Amino acid sequence: MELDPRHRSLVMRSNRLLGGQLVERNLVKIEDLETANERMLDLINNGTARQRTVLGVLAYDLKVVSEEDILVQQSERDGIGVIDLRNYEINEEVRALIDPAECWATWTVPFDRNEDVTFVASAYCLSPAVQKFWEDRVDGHVLWFGTTLEAVADYLEGLEAKAPAPPKPAPLPLPDDAPAPPSTAAGETPPATHS
Repeated sequence: MELDPRHRSLVMRSNRLLGGQLVERNLVKIEDLETANERMLDLINNGTARQRTVLGVLAYDLKVVSEEDILVQQSERDGIGVIDLRNYEINEEVRALIDPAECWATWTVPFDRNEDVTFVASAYCLSPAVQKFWEDRVDGHVLWFGTTLEAVADYLEGLEAKAPAPPKPAPLPLPDDAPAPPSTAAGETPPATHS
């Protein structure tokens, strides 16, 4: 699935700065991050939105860090709460903030709002690029909560599944010289045509 240039840039920056934070906090080694970044280039060009995550490569392909360790460190060091988004119903005011492509690019979803505070859940809380993007994106303040990649992906896929189907296009008008469709009496089926 091809990324548009704006989202491609956001994916690259979000992942690059998250990786830097993971190294700075001694959660991964630079060599492992370099390997993950090489894999990410391929995923950005050929992968799905769900696959485009340096954290996913580090945690599940290379198995050099666990999301749980990151969430624990965020909670203890930064005071960031943790949330499980399963069965969480989003309110309509927050739904208007959700652009799935932005959420996939940042692994972040707004999930609630109270006055001028927007609550966001993110697997990428440590990425300064993600923080800046969402703090610029919403009106008011942002309250961050950590969550897992799977929780964000399942939440977004659930929202996308609930999205209304696009309306069916109206039938095209027949040209003036087209034969009229056969008329039928109530309850009758039109005669079959053979080609």
